[in-house]
Amino acid sequence: MRKTALITGGSRGIGRAIALRLAKSGFDIWLAYKSNHEAAQKVKSEIEGMSAGCELVPFDVSNYDETEAALASRVENFAPDVLVYNSGIARDNLMVWMTREEWDSVLSTNLDGFYNVTRAVLFSMLRAKKGRIVIVSSTSGQIGQAGQVNYSASKAGLIGAARALAREVGKKNILVNVVAPGFIETEMTKHLPKEQVLPLIPVNRIGTPDDVASVVDFLCTEKNMYVHGQVIGINGGLSM
Repeated sequence: MRKTALITGGSRGIGRAIALRLAKSGFDIWLAYKSNHEAAQKVKSEIEGMSAGCELVPFDVSNYDETEAALASRVENFAPDVLVYNSGIARDNLMVWMTREEWDSVLSTNLDGFYNVTRAVLFSMLRAKKGRIVIVSSTSGQIGQAGQVNYSASKAGLIGAARALAREVGKKNILVNVVAPGFIETEMTKHLPKEQVLPLIPVNRIGTPDDVASVVDFLCTEKNMYVHGQVIGINGGLSM
């Protein structure tokens, strides 16, 4: 019997790579995304081309009511085997110039969204007494980054939330872990000057979404699993 994975931010970049990797590993996918229907449909077609099931679930994770409306009926009598919280936006600015909108929008998507989504599905996992939750944070949440006070705060908050949640639900056979990507080739990082970034990375290359997806896949599929409440850096040695 195939398992089911709910992946937020699944229409592009890291989320897309995770969705495809888990589909290859035998999961049917609930592909959650905000508004890019064309991109989501392309991912759905790719997943179905791998003989896996894919349902598109569009909603804004930062909106509590939208999240409840999108997920409550789905999990009423069914628990997804995996939740990957991958939603995230960046609104970079120096703190002295940062607007309230730049702060609020990043925290509401990256951190409040985690609460909205996880709360919506957690009871079903507790009832099933099984599940795996993987949260996509960032190296910026581990070491901070100038110009990203809002982003770093939200990603550090995810790490704290995950560790606390891991203590709450481990006895129910629900494993909670965090992956913290560094510089990954996505739309969010395409504006970064690679010639300045590469010297900071010991392996001397920018990461790919597949680099992240492979670790998430391990956390979601490995049978002999004793990793719980951990933060796994995927950054080529940028943060050691």
